[in-house]
Amino acid sequence: MVAQEYLELFQFEGQTLDQALRSFLQALVLTGETQERERILSHFSRRFHRCNPGAFPSPDAAHTLTCAIMLLNTDLHGQRLGRAMTSAEFIANLSGMMDGQDFPREQLKALYSSIRNEKLAWAADEEEEEEEGRGGSPAPPSRKKSNPLVELPGGAGALTYRKGWLARKVLAEADGKKTPWGRRGWKAFHAVLKGTVLYFLKLGGRTGGPPRAGTSPAPQEEEEEEEGAPEAEEPLGVHHALAERASKYTKRPNVFRLQTADWRVFLFQAPTPDEMFSWISRINLVAALFSSPPFPAAVGSQRRFVRPILPAAPSRCPPEEQQRCHEEWMERVAQELHEHQRNLPEKRGRALDEHRLRRDYLLYERRRYETYVQVLETWLSAGAQDLERWESRAGPVLTPPDLPTLTKAHSSPSLAPEPPQGPTIRVKRNISERRTVRKIVPKRNKNLL
Repeated sequence: MVAQEYLELFQFEGQTLDQALRSFLQALVLTGETQERERILSHFSRRFHRCNPGAFPSPDAAHTLTCAIMLLNTDLHGQRLGRAMTSAEFIANLSGMMDGQDFPREQLKALYSSIRNEKLAWAADEEEEEEEGRGGSPAPPSRKKSNPLVELPGGAGALTYRKGWLARKVLAEADGKKTPWGRRGWKAFHAVLKGTVLYFLKLGGRTGGPPRAGTSPAPQEEEEEEEGAPEAEEPLGVHHALAERASKYTKRPNVFRLQTADWRVFLFQAPTPDEMFSWISRINLVAALFSSPPFPAAVGSQRRFVRPILPAAPSRCPPEEQQRCHEEWMERVAQELHEHQRNLPEKRGRALDEHRLRRDYLLYERRRYETYVQVLETWLSAGAQDLERWESRAGPVLTPPDLPTLTKAHSSPSLAPEPPQGPTIRVKRNISERRTVRKIVPKRNKNLL
């Protein structure tokens, strides 16, 4: 039903099959396995036959020729080892394929010439051409194409919940993919939490970072910063996000961790501990107040775990109803986690990896909803109006701890190594091997034998 409604947006009247196919492929990114592409092309063929009922005797005939055009495009313009297909071979391959009859010879010759002179332009090829036009090599985009369900809402008329200096470090990109080492450095910004969007402003004239712990920027510096033209970086949506203190990160003080809806992970350093707890509380409050219920996960032919879609559109429910909604989802996630831990996969390998991915997701979701419920309880008890009053009465909102994990072994580098017993010497190894330390085993006393 979705495919039929989508194809209704295309008007193929008066177009040849190759012209209609070109316009369709420029609007839709045709990806996936061969069977998935063939099913999409079947919807296209039916739509083309409805728009041009006299071009082919049936939708099956249009679908057969459409698949043949796709194969011809791959043979002529793709990577091949032998020679390309000729026009005569293309015509011979389609002999008797039009519901038991032959396609018109002139029509097949025209289609062959059209594909040979100009290959089918895919929607993904336009981005690569833009990259090549800038003088760089075509590289895959770091983020997926825009989705109206997850696009960040505009900040016009939104309430500013907090602003101040923050140092940012990117740990993971979308879908939890680790950020390369070259892009993991700390950068200082003037952050503004407006609505459900966290903006990052970097003044061109300022070379320093945020004020150090226990200090604040001088008044004249603030006035100079307001006069300068700030350079904005990519904003960050905090809907369905979770902020918590980065207790495992000890290289810098006052650092908190933020995980977004698309599983990007950031570290932020605040000037003081009070500001760090204020950022954590207000980010979680905004996420709890305006995070809409998730949509069902996408369904595909591959049996892989897919996270549900988290819409960026802010929820319009009052805080009381929002709290009840989060409590329902918290109970649902807890039930799913209980059932998931009871059903362990029988085989190892990919099934075990998928089981672990779903387990980690459910553990994180349970902790996130527990935090949302706790934040909304304190927000409603404080009157749900004044942020400063709420922070002073509620104090720092702590994230529920994870389940206890295994203790570290003595081989962990964080533990002090035990002193060696007895004298040791260095054994010289080959150049390809590292030097190791071995204990001297004393020889046995022959008199005692």
